[in-house]
Amino acid sequence: MREIILSTESGSDLPEKLIRRHGFEVVPMHVIMDGRSYDDGRFPLKKVYEYYTRTGMVPHTAPVNEFEYISFWDGLKRAHPNAVIMHFTYSSKASATWEAAVNAVKDYKDVYVIDTLNVSGGCTAHMVSSYNYIEELKKQGEITDFPKLAKELQELANRAVCHFIPGTLEYLRAGGRVSNAQYIGATLLQLKPLIEMEEGKLIATKKFRGTMDQIVDKFMKAFIEKYKPARDCLYLMYSMGLAENVLKRMADNALAYGFASYEYVRTGCVISCHGGKGAMGLAAMREKEEKKESLKK
Repeated sequence: MREIILSTESGSDLPEKLIRRHGFEVVPMHVIMDGRSYDDGRFPLKKVYEYYTRTGMVPHTAPVNEFEYISFWDGLKRAHPNAVIMHFTYSSKASATWEAAVNAVKDYKDVYVIDTLNVSGGCTAHMVSSYNYIEELKKQGEITDFPKLAKELQELANRAVCHFIPGTLEYLRAGGRVSNAQYIGATLLQLKPLIEMEEGKLIATKKFRGTMDQIVDKFMKAFIEKYKPARDCLYLMYSMGLAENVLKRMADNALAYGFASYEYVRTGCVISCHGGKGAMGLAAMREKEEKKESLKK
């Protein structure tokens, strides 16, 4: 049976233990500070926050380019000559990584590009679900139809859900995503916007009022009620600076809601450039919809 490798960009924020457990491969996106490009995940995250404190500006981010994809996949091919690669990109509507991957993949016959339509923990949920799906298929026999498999993994993206709340609007204001008036008003009223992934786009949908420890229960309840996720695993997203009591409350709630397990997903440098410190989020896979038999005779 041919080896199947699942790869992605660093913006998927895959926890290291999941990378080791499932053999995922990761190519870095980029963070640009003081005119220098740094590989995401290969420098201390606190450097992002230190840069903002020093300059009052958020670092720029950059996608993986075509040349980098080719170099990345060539390396995987040399190490795994007979492997098939399923590459999962950051949402095509939130980054240029998907477009670069699609252009680069034209030179390969055994590399398939999957648009996660997600970011961070949403990508993680999609990839783990895809890994588990492939493992179940292997039990049924040898996988030979790889275009069909790629199509099925793409369809799984429709079940991945993700939303989060920035810990502060400072970074969104500095990056030009909210105005000074919006920032001041939200700060005075302790309003925090909920950012949801809708058809691959990041959309602000509602607001919560209060501190993170005051709103964590309402935030999680709203997610569960809206998305009705499968209870196998809940991905608890957070950025550096989220209080330990909030992290513990998220884990306690996951178990109380009947999830078999949970995984913490700390946002990396790319997401942290936009969301800042102390953000929290959730990601999961929706339950599979069973096809109902027609009642017509």
